[in-house]
Formats: sequence, C-alpha cells, structure tokens
Amino acid sequence: MIRSNLFRVRDGHGHAPVTNIELFFDLVFVFAITQLSHALLEHLGLAGALQTLLLLFAVWWVWIYTTWVANWLDPERAHVRLMLIMLMLGGLVLSSAVPYAFGKTGWLFAAAYCSMQIGRSLYMVWASWGIHHSRARSFMRITFWFLLSLPLWIAGAMSAPDHRLLLWGAALLLEYMGPIFFYWTPGLGRSKGHDWDISGAHMAERCALFVIISLGEGVLITGATFAKLPQDGLHWAAFATCFLGSAALWWLYFDTGAVRGSERIEASEQAGLIARNAYTYWHIPIIAGLVVSAVADEMLLMHPYGHIEPAFLAVTVGGGLLFLIGNMGFKKSTNDRRLPPFSHMIGCALLLAVGAASWFLHWQPIALGIGAFAVLAFTAIWEWGSYNGGWQRWAPWLGRFGSANA
Repeated sequence: MIRSNLFRVRDGHGHAPVTNIELFFDLVFVFAITQLSHALLEHLGLAGALQTLLLLFAVWWVWIYTTWVANWLDPERAHVRLMLIMLMLGGLVLSSAVPYAFGKTGWLFAAAYCSMQIGRSLYMVWASWGIHHSRARSFMRITFWFLLSLPLWIAGAMSAPDHRLLLWGAALLLEYMGPIFFYWTPGLGRSKGHDWDISGAHMAERCALFVIISLGEGVLITGATFAKLPQDGLHWAAFATCFLGSAALWWLYFDTGAVRGSERIEASEQAGLIARNAYTYWHIPIIAGLVVSAVADEMLLMHPYGHIEPAFLAVTVGGGLLFLIGNMGFKKSTNDRRLPPFSHMIGCALLLAVGAASWFLHWQPIALGIGAFAVLAFTAIWEWGSYNGGWQRWAPWLGRFGSANA
C-alpha cells in the first residue's frame, strides 16, 4: 500500500533531517518575502501596513503548516515530492498575487491560499487514514477549521479593499485560533498534545532557515540599492549601518536563541506544544520585524540626509521593536525563566527613546539609523556577555547582574 511508505522513519533520537526538496520549496518564499517588503515600501501608511501585515500572516501560515506536514511525511518519497511541488506552484501564484492582493488579484491570492491549505490538509487525512489514526483525526479537525474560514476568504475576494481587509482579517483570526483551542471540532473533539509527535530539531532548523530567508531580504536590498547610488561618504556610512544592523539581528537570534531553542524542543516530551508556542506563533513578529527592517534599510540608503519622515521613523523603530518582542517571546517559551530576557526589554525601551530623540531633536536619517543599530548591538552584546561568561572576563563587577538578567 503506497500510503504506508509516505512517512519518515526517524532515527533513535527522533530526528527528521531537512531535505533538499524542502529547501527547494523555500525558494518560493524567498520571492514572497521580497514581494511583501516591496508592497510595504510602495504603500507606506497605516492602510498599507495593515494590508502587508495581513498578507504576511497568510504567507507564514501556509509555510508553517507545510513545515509541520513535512516533519511527518518523508519528502524523499516521490508521492510526497509531487505534493510539495504542487504546493510550490500554488505558493508561486500566491506570491505573484501579493502586490495587488487588495486590488485586481485578490481572487487569485484567496484561491491559491485556500487551495493550498485545504488541499494539503486533505492529503494528510488521506495519507494517515488507517495508518496513523490520531493524525488522520487531527487533520480532519484542521480541515474543518480551514473550511470555516473559506466563506470569509471568498467574500473578501469579492469585496472592496476596505471590506476585504476586515473579512480576510476575520478569516485569519479564526484560523489562528485553531491551534489555541486544539482544533476543537463537533463530533471529533479536540486534539491532544501527544498527537503532535514531531521532531523538534527539524522544526527548529526549518524556522531558523526561514529567519535566514528574511534576513537575506535585508542584505539583498542593501546591496542592490547601494549599487545604484553615488559612492560618497554618507552613502557608504548608510551602507555600513544597514549591513551591520542585519548582522546584529542575526546575532540576536542565532547566538543563543536558536541554539537553546533547538536543544530545548529536541529534549522535551512536549515538543508539539513548544513548536506551537515558540515556533508557530512567536516567530511571526520576528519575521515581521525583519521585513519591516528591510524596508527601513532601503529608505535609509535612498535618503540618508534631510528630515526624518514619519514613515521612516515608524519602520526603523518598529522593525527593531517587532524583532525584539518576537525574540523575547521565543526565548521565554524555550526556557524556564519566568520573565523575558531583561536585555531585550531594555533594548525595546532604548529603541523608543532613540526614536523620540530623533524626532524631537530633528536628527538626520543616518543618525537615527546609527542609533537604532547601536541599540541592537548593545542588546546583543549584553546577552552574549550574560550567557557566555563575557562579563566575568571583561567586566567582573557586572557578571552577577548580567547573568541573572540576560
């Protein structure tokens, strides 16, 4: 029976390695992230920000559900590969529809999104039926929740942009509530934590790769934009600030958070619940922060001098804030601490202070960019020193305070 060979056979540690087809699948989402950052750049303002945020929620929801499915299925099987390739095709259509999703291509975005979510869930019901009874029931519940939101997606695609935002927002809110309520479904009850018997290391690695994809958007924008600009001292300073800002964001996520998160979820008997909280939900503000920061980088490179526009202030401070808030939730969810990292809380406060100072003291945009980078670097150094014994080597008098409040 073909279905009996579709699932991974994990090693003694329950590890499910990331496969080449999964990396190939991610290429579509490189394009999606680029589309989202360009859409935000072209529609700076409250309405544009809300629309881009909603589209980001949808793109992430497609990707993370596919990641959960690939955690169980064996992508080396031809049948599974074909399913992922079909999802890639749908993802390419979805990404192509992003720029005008609140205009002429709204129906295309909704059709691609709903087809991917419902089609993949039904595939898992079929693949699990008679083999993994609890998993089949779980995906029947998931399919039910996607079908609940389907009328809202259809109505939104047929409505004006303002109404579309509300209807699609309601659809996504309904879908995002599903995991919180363990997909309670009439006649089927609710899922249980042990139904989500995933490979924690695979989930951690896949989400880390998506963070790399999103960081790459900022690096690509920095390089592509700088190549078209005058090579004077001010633009070189802006170029260095943007790149170092991306490096600071990378450090904040990968120096301690990614490693500790992977170790925690791999060793936990509740890997599914950690994956739901730390990776499915708390990575959303992390990715949103990276998309917004990429927009801030392009704006800084294009206009490093002059007055600070409200939109530039919002994306420069907002990108860093979203990223730090997401990291706080992620790191708290993968540690035993009662409070989020103190270094990140101070970093958020400093970002707000830098933003206020730049506005009221009429700084140049380059000064705001350097100030925001300095805050991120300070936060990264504080956390590094706290977790890696840096304070004991370089500033012993700070060691006790830093280690307790990383």
